Amino acid sequence: MNLIIDVGNTRVKVAVFKANKLEYKDISAKETFTNALVAIREQYPNIKKCIVSSVGNLNKKDLLFLKESYSVLELNHKTKIPFTNKYATPKTLGVDRIALVASAAVQFPKVNCLLIDAGSCITYDFLSSKNEYYGGAIAPGIGLRYKSLEAFTANLPLLDKETPDGVIGDSTNNAIHSGVINGVIFEIEGFIRSYREKYDDLTVILTGGDAHFLRDSLKNDIFANSNFLLEGLHYILEHNKD
Repeated sequence: MNLIIDVGNTRVKVAVFKANKLEYKDISAKETFTNALVAIREQYPNIKKCIVSSVGNLNKKDLLFLKESYSVLELNHKTKIPFTNKYATPKTLGVDRIALVASAAVQFPKVNCLLIDAGSCITYDFLSSKNEYYGGAIAPGIGLRYKSLEAFTANLPLLDKETPDGVIGDSTNNAIHSGVINGVIFEIEGFIRSYREKYDDLTVILTGGDAHFLRDSLKNDIFANSNFLLEGLHYILEHNKD
């Protein structure tokens, strides 16, 4: 059994895999993460290995707890991965993006893949049918777009995300929803269209916290999988088990 730890800026995702099957998943605040670890150790005493992917900072106490309990792999640019990394600056490539590409390499071998992670940022990553990763794009996520309108203007409110009725917003709130959500949808569809002009056999995978919110609004044929990154971390841990 493998323990998967994905540390974000404010939250921590925890998963347990057994024979490539997701057995358990939870999301906790960083402040309560220690309690979550204790509960997992009691519930799953057979876990031996753990992988930690951190775009935020995991505190030293929690990391020490993990190392005392398991054989821990801390994902970084030097970790052995199941694809060829042709990114120009591999040291700066986020571990979350590494995990997503690893997941595509294992689940969609010999296929051109565009990976779209709709979270705090929206990232676009391309893996070729030759199992070569070249890079992609990074854009503000839905939440950041709403927050930026409130933070950098004098009178616009901060709103929770909401699917607009159409492109014409008949009030300030509706205009914001239209601009943010339709803007994201048009952006994603534009990226997919540009990639498909070059790779007509392209497979598109949508993941991240806003994946299911966006999925039904996208006209393109896509695979939506909210666990794609966790699966990628599991595959990387298995890839390094020796």
